[in-house]
Amino acid sequence: MKLARIMLLTALCAFAVPAHAQEKNSDGAKVAGIWQSQSGITRVKVTPCGVGLCAHVVWQRNPSKDVHNEDPAKRDRPIVGLQLVSNMKPVGADEWSGSIYNYEDGKTYSGKVKVVSASAIQIGGCVMGGMICQSKTWTKID
Repeated sequence: MKLARIMLLTALCAFAVPAHAQEKNSDGAKVAGIWQSQSGITRVKVTPCGVGLCAHVVWQRNPSKDVHNEDPAKRDRPIVGLQLVSNMKPVGADEWSGSIYNYEDGKTYSGKVKVVSASAIQIGGCVMGGMICQSKTWTKID
């Protein structure tokens, strides 16, 4: 009986360590800052938000409105200030999963943010249950 308790305690400790390490490695501080889209037309500020990440547009080369939004009442709002990334929760070391709004088509997709290096992140979204995915690399500017 004593041996069974020791084995159970050892197993619990083995699972607890990786979970804590994953939590620490998915710290939003690594990805916080201002990032420029791959096309260079948008800059987004990524910030920790709860246990995850959020991101808002802070600059656009040619400021425009959210004309493709599915909700006609929102089509007149400016892109600058718009939240593009929401509910991004850690899913692994330096990787988050949540929702990404694409103002170019007015749709929200399930997506991921992944740290590629200290100066680059990959952001991508999927449709059809993950069958079709696209990702872009953003560069840190601040």
